Amino acid sequence: MGPDVPLLNDYKQEFFLKRFPQTVLGGPRLKLGYCAPPYIYVNQIILFLTPWVWGGVGTLLYQLGVMKDYCTAALSGGLMFVTALALQMTNLHAKQKTVTVERMQIQNTLTDEDEFEFSSCVGSETVKFIIPGKKYIINTVFHSLLAGVLCGLGTWYLLPNRITLLYSNIGGTVVIFVFGWVTICIGEYSLIINTATETATFQALDTYEITALMRPFYIFVFIAVDLAHRLLVMFLISAGTAIASYFIPSTLGVILFMTGFGFILSLNLSEIGFAFNHTMISHLASSKPKNMHRGLRMQFGWREFIFYLTVLTFALTEASLLHRFAGSSSFSQASPQAIASYILILLLIIMWILREIQRVYLFGVFRNPFYPKDVRTVTVFMEKQRRLMKVGVVRRILLTLVSPFAMIAFLSLDRSLQNLHSVSVCIGFTRIFRMVWQNTENALLDIVIVSIAQMLVFNPDLWWNRSLDTGIRLLLVGLLRDRLLQFVSKLHFALAILLTSWTEKKQRRKSTATLITLNVVFFPILLTLIAISALLSSPLLPLFTLPVFLVGFPRPVRSWPGPVGATACVCPDTVYYQQLVPSLAVALQSALATGSLGLSLPGSHYLCRFQDRLMWILVLEKGFTYCGVNIKGLELQETSCHAAEAHRVDEIFEMAFEHQERTKILSPNPHFGHILTPCTVVPVRLYSDARNVLSGIIDSHENLKHLKDDFIKVLVWMLVQYCYKKSKMWESPGSANKNKQGSFPEKQHSGAVGRSRAPREDDSFSVDTVEDWTDDSDIFDFEPSGRTKDRKEPGQLGLTPKVHLSIPGSVETQSQDFTEEMSPEDKLYRAVVLGLPAVDKGKQPEVLSRVEFSCSYSELLSIPEEWRTAPVPPSKVSEMRQRFPEEWYHFVLSQLDFFHLKEKPSNLLADLMEDKALKDLYIQGVLSCCFGLFGLDNAVPAPSHVFRAYTGGIPWSVGLDWLTGKPELFQLALKAFRYTFKLMVDKASLGPVENFEELVNYLEEYDSDWYIGLVSDLEWQQAVLQEKPYLFSLGHDPSMGIYTGRVLTLQELLVQVGKLNAEAVRGQWANLSWELLYATNDDEERYSIQAHPVLLRNLTVQAADPPLGYPVYSSELLQLPLL
Repeated sequence: MGPDVPLLNDYKQEFFLKRFPQTVLGGPRLKLGYCAPPYIYVNQIILFLTPWVWGGVGTLLYQLGVMKDYCTAALSGGLMFVTALALQMTNLHAKQKTVTVERMQIQNTLTDEDEFEFSSCVGSETVKFIIPGKKYIINTVFHSLLAGVLCGLGTWYLLPNRITLLYSNIGGTVVIFVFGWVTICIGEYSLIINTATETATFQALDTYEITALMRPFYIFVFIAVDLAHRLLVMFLISAGTAIASYFIPSTLGVILFMTGFGFILSLNLSEIGFAFNHTMISHLASSKPKNMHRGLRMQFGWREFIFYLTVLTFALTEASLLHRFAGSSSFSQASPQAIASYILILLLIIMWILREIQRVYLFGVFRNPFYPKDVRTVTVFMEKQRRLMKVGVVRRILLTLVSPFAMIAFLSLDRSLQNLHSVSVCIGFTRIFRMVWQNTENALLDIVIVSIAQMLVFNPDLWWNRSLDTGIRLLLVGLLRDRLLQFVSKLHFALAILLTSWTEKKQRRKSTATLITLNVVFFPILLTLIAISALLSSPLLPLFTLPVFLVGFPRPVRSWPGPVGATACVCPDTVYYQQLVPSLAVALQSALATGSLGLSLPGSHYLCRFQDRLMWILVLEKGFTYCGVNIKGLELQETSCHAAEAHRVDEIFEMAFEHQERTKILSPNPHFGHILTPCTVVPVRLYSDARNVLSGIIDSHENLKHLKDDFIKVLVWMLVQYCYKKSKMWESPGSANKNKQGSFPEKQHSGAVGRSRAPREDDSFSVDTVEDWTDDSDIFDFEPSGRTKDRKEPGQLGLTPKVHLSIPGSVETQSQDFTEEMSPEDKLYRAVVLGLPAVDKGKQPEVLSRVEFSCSYSELLSIPEEWRTAPVPPSKVSEMRQRFPEEWYHFVLSQLDFFHLKEKPSNLLADLMEDKALKDLYIQGVLSCCFGLFGLDNAVPAPSHVFRAYTGGIPWSVGLDWLTGKPELFQLALKAFRYTFKLMVDKASLGPVENFEELVNYLEEYDSDWYIGLVSDLEWQQAVLQEKPYLFSLGHDPSMGIYTGRVLTLQELLVQVGKLNAEAVRGQWANLSWELLYATNDDEERYSIQAHPVLLRNLTVQAADPPLGYPVYSSELLQLPLL
């Protein structure tokens, strides 16, 4: 689809034009889209202005000197409370007057499209349309009370005398008075009349009616700032100082308190609590701990406990000793605190260098000359990265142990902690003492900046030194650093949208030139918007992902509501992500610990790529020696947009990791400016996916000619193995003789009962049953429904079977017992069996005589009797005896050990090989399977028949009908055929099989290390989760007429990891939320979901949480230990 696709289709444009004015005014629906009486609009206007009327009454009484300001506020608020409560009661009364028999109305976001019929100005339909009412009674009272408080405070806040005293300007007073009351009217209408859909919609459903409180909350914030800021600050200062002075009277106690709790609160307390609870439960249960694994949890044991306790002890000791004996001196070039500053500056430089040389690009711009070049295999990469791994270990030690203790030394020596502590000291130092452990790298940077500023500015009269203590300085520097980094990221995002809207031809729209010109002309305003967005820490929202920027609403780091990993669009591809995520999490531990992923903070996004898999990683929380992440898997079935962006991702990673031999030292990043910056590669144990065209193999006459012979050999091996495994439940042949029916008594017994009856006697049409058939009956039913329930066997009643008549024109065969639930197709095949000869009704089938074995142990390897009842002509039995691979059969028997038998003769295997009866059983069993899969024809099978046999989709035949009646045998035959086909492929690729031992090795490897089947099989997904080393599947492309083989190989491979611009992701997700939840623009081909190779717009939308995004996998919170 071209770039000029409409941002909103015609229907959505009309919907948006009706919704947007309603949002601006707080709820009044002044544009309905259909003809409505004038009183509908008049009533809404009156209700909108009602708060202004009551406020105006109070304001007039105050201006006339009748009442004081607080009495005026109470009067206006009381009138508004009574009015709001009366309106809600009116709605309840209107609902009770409505006829009770009506369709239940479910409130949703599209009620703007409903059409109403109005009868009168104050009719029940009119009241319910204008005042929808509240869901809960408690909200009816609470919102009404809140409306009164808002109106009273608004009246007091907007008194003209107060505004005039503040601004000393009549014109300004009028403007503020008018627009102030309009704002209050908007908030009141949204609270008590009709809540508008907000552009800041966070989730689709508002269960507890919180949206109605948003606008009044904003108004309260502004009023409260003017009302109580002085009182609030004075209260906090007094209370904070009194509490701190009372409970912690000494400065040493404050230091120990801040150091200890700063360390404890930076730990992963949820995991520590989980481990403690688990330990207590296991001790109380006096048994081994049960598996309480949930996701990837941190391993917290005694070693970790001793480590944390040791670190805490040393930290408290260091802080107390330095504060007590060396903390009284003022800051100077040779003071202890200055020496600590020099050490911190040196540590910062070393850690930055060690972090950057772990990545493929230095600062994301220049190629790292120390990074391994042209890494494509795990062994080569690990060989070349050994030195960098050592560097990473050194950096981790400096980050985990050296830097925190150095920073504690700097803080403990500060003179601000020598005096009686104030609230500012408590706030600033409490924050930095925790940040030292929880966010060590940023804390180190902040302290270095403050210490450098302190070295350069020694003037005690300067505001920086006179009014601010070190804790507050660190707080301001940290805030400035965070907002500055956000500003740079948002500016990068905005410039990327601006430039690519013209440079990318597919993104160039008719309005692009105009939008770019406006952004250039009003660039200062754009910078102001970006600065405000960074200051509020809210996303920069590009409207429809065009260069039209708005300040989004603040959102949490995750950007989405609900628990982590609770929703995902699960599909068959999900299992591939479920398999690789544990190994990927382990690889991420090492990468995060060494710093090869750069500075990772809560809110950082990473993208991993391997073949067709894309993993989206979001850092959710981080503390001392741990990091919490969420891993999502994107769809594997690539659409055109997905493929275009995935191709660009592959191109970026290939230029970074696979084509380094042609690049120069410190060469620039060719994709600088892209939101994805390559970081490193990590070894992950996962499945590589290889797809090959089988032309020349499956259509080779020579290969197909040997297929049947190989199938017989594989089937013999599989039947022997099957019976041998079954025999392990027997201890001796004597126990087998207790059951005269052989090794499978239950199945043989049921088969014997079925054969004792006359063929089809229970399934034919009886004359006596005509009256039981009705007009609603199906002619293909086995019996009328009435008789089926009450049916009893003739033998049970002691009566002879009645005479039955067949349906005219049908041809019947002997059948097995069928269930009552059958599809119409099965009924058709059962009643009208095409292509079968007629069966003589008077001919009874021969009951198979008991097989007499020459070896008593042959009973253990006997196949079930019902597996030898296929309707095969005797000539085919003789032909199979000639084709039966007797040498292979003897070799397979010779591989059996019978270790499970307590007593066995020494010549057991020889006796089994000489038992002709046992061999005849296997000949009959093999012939039955061949008859089911290939029929009686000896022709070479065609490739299409091979494919159908592999997939289990062979056209119906008599042999297949018999074989599918034995589900266990059919599965064995299908498995044997799939093994045979894989053997044919291997022989064509690797050469012929030299001897029987090699063939057995092939089959044993298939059985233990392979899953050979179809991608659509449930067993395929189970094999992936069980991490079978290899999986094979056969496919067919009808459009090209080719057969393909797919092989999954489990091995440790390199996964490429890149860091995404977090603000670009947040901005696109903010637009996605606004566009789908507010503008309801859910068009699958909308502009904002089209491919954008620089912004990765389609992939970013996919990675959002459902229902707005559609990742096929989303993990729970994974706790990665970094110790």
